[in-house]
Amino acid sequence: MAVISEPGTETETEADAAEAEAEAALLLPDLPLGRRIELPGRGTTFVREVPGPPGARTVVLLHGLTASGGLNWFQTFGALGRRYRVLAIDHRGHARGLRTRKRFTLADCADDVAALMEVEGVDPAIVVGYSMGGPIAQLLWKRHRDHVAGLVMCATSDRFLPGRREQLVFVTAMGAVAGTTRLGDVVTRLPVGWVQRQMPAGDRGRPDSFRRWARAEMRRHDWRLVAEAAASIGTYDSSRWIGDIDVPTTVLVTTEDKAVAPIDQARLALKIPTATMHKVRDGHVVCARPLFGGALRRAVDDTVSRLP
Repeated sequence: MAVISEPGTETETEADAAEAEAEAALLLPDLPLGRRIELPGRGTTFVREVPGPPGARTVVLLHGLTASGGLNWFQTFGALGRRYRVLAIDHRGHARGLRTRKRFTLADCADDVAALMEVEGVDPAIVVGYSMGGPIAQLLWKRHRDHVAGLVMCATSDRFLPGRREQLVFVTAMGAVAGTTRLGDVVTRLPVGWVQRQMPAGDRGRPDSFRRWARAEMRRHDWRLVAEAAASIGTYDSSRWIGDIDVPTTVLVTTEDKAVAPIDQARLALKIPTATMHKVRDGHVVCARPLFGGALRRAVDDTVSRLP
């Protein structure tokens, strides 16, 4: 299995990284337009799309817990869109995603993605899952194999640690990026020192323009469904069948992750016979960093290079 460390992430100085990040954070994200799509028999969801070059292969982006298609992937739309058609869905209960009285399940999210691909007439796609999106991508392969040409899994695993501290970090990670929300209200009741240790230094000083946008995304959540999503992640376990995945796969390991242990991410790559592993030196909210766009594009390119 090939292991690739992302160029620049190991040697870049902290000063250079901080300067680049501060410059990028001064502007609101340059997001692609989104639209609501009716999924027959399921409900209405929301998708952001980059059309890509004519005839480009489609990449479907599946976001993490408490995020949205925009919030999780805003650093990647430009890098991916130069080569691929990109679809980023809001999962049920998240932002503008599908609303339902049913209990949240990761399997239903996978079926939502399959329904979206059918409505859009998408050929088998490269499916990219981040954090919670990893299990959804895995289930999409298991339940709708014909829709999946290849996989990229970032900051995720085939099962998640049951410890209370790890679960809390996982649930609040995107809340730390966004600032104050209903989820942020929970964070404020925790010991100040502990909270500060979980929040990446670069995010605590983000300008209000970014904060306002991120808060607006998260205020749209249906928090009952988000809480149920957290419970679903806590009980998820695909270890019995993950080794059956037979499509080209790339696992992007976040080596400083406090929410999903890097060793568990690496084990995921080892369990999948078709997987290669890339590494990026950052934590669970690397998706908010400027470097993430290039890192993800290289991971997607790796998967595409191994397609039949």
